[in-house]
Amino acid sequence: MKLRELLCIVVAGLGLAAPASALSLPSWLTGHEEAVAEMKPRPVVTEILQDTDEDTRWVPGIIASKTQVDMAFQTLGRMVERKVDLGARVTKGQVLAELAIEDLQANTRAAQAALDSAKVQLSTARSTLERTEALVARNVASDAQLEQAQRAAASAAAAVAQAESELIQAKDAEGFATMTAPFSGVVSAVYEAAGAVVGAGAPVLQLSAEDQREVVIDLPETALAGLPDDVAFTVWQRNDPDHRVPAVLDRIDPMADTATRTRRLYLSLPADTTFRLGALVRARLGTETAPVLTVASEAVVHHDDRSFVWCVLREGDSAYVTAVDVTPGPEIQGRVVVTSGLKAGDEVVIRGVNSLHEGQPVGRRVKP
Repeated sequence: MKLRELLCIVVAGLGLAAPASALSLPSWLTGHEEAVAEMKPRPVVTEILQDTDEDTRWVPGIIASKTQVDMAFQTLGRMVERKVDLGARVTKGQVLAELAIEDLQANTRAAQAALDSAKVQLSTARSTLERTEALVARNVASDAQLEQAQRAAASAAAAVAQAESELIQAKDAEGFATMTAPFSGVVSAVYEAAGAVVGAGAPVLQLSAEDQREVVIDLPETALAGLPDDVAFTVWQRNDPDHRVPAVLDRIDPMADTATRTRRLYLSLPADTTFRLGALVRARLGTETAPVLTVASEAVVHHDDRSFVWCVLREGDSAYVTAVDVTPGPEIQGRVVVTSGLKAGDEVVIRGVNSLHEGQPVGRRVKP
């Protein structure tokens, strides 16, 4: 018998002697449908909607004054003294800075001398006119001489009026050498030091009133889309998180910043606020009485002019997802404001939203 035939007989004998289970497929390859049914639903990454998640929704801001002016002298001169420094509190009428008045006083004296000379010329012209009128009455002087005397008197009167105006201007300029505060406030900026020569209208310092304060924040264009005109904010400081103050949107800069492409928003604060000018604060949408709910931007699904999120409904140990239509608002720092469709306490899926379907069972919740 050939070797090949002998090997075939041996293998066949071993196959008949082995139990049937040895020739069957492994258990992990059989019963696929049963294995799938026994698999637990996959966990889902979700978040619970609430209005207290400030860490993901606040934007930085600064406390500024609603009334803020740049103080300048109305005349050219050398500033000999600046009586206030940055951060100083001043009262209405308080002297802030002074110019050297020697040159201004000299201008006043020159204007006074010019006025005196013009008055002498006017007196002389009027005397000449009176004599000429008398001579004309006796037919000694001609009408031409009378007209010449009248023109000289009128010119002298005009010269007096001009000299008086120049004297008033010189006295005003001398008075402009002293800068006084138009209202009570705080010196919020300083531009020139004592000894500098400043031009008329050149800013010397900035004065900010303390009676009306506001919060200044910057937001991108996308965050302004759909933002109500009277939207409310909550403002607080990092070192005092329990002290929260409501603020209302007052106005928005019409032009975006050329570098950051953000728009500046101004939020009005209550009159009794205790925030200091220049203080750094945090601001977020919504207040205690008017909360605002937001979800992660990746949680919102947009399909065929429809916007929805996947909410998890849990009943005992089982849970499934369902699509809930929402009305998305502006997006701020990766969070989308939801104006309708959701309520506080809803569990929303924020990962893998494109792989879900209506009624799909899900497992335990995984925090993001």
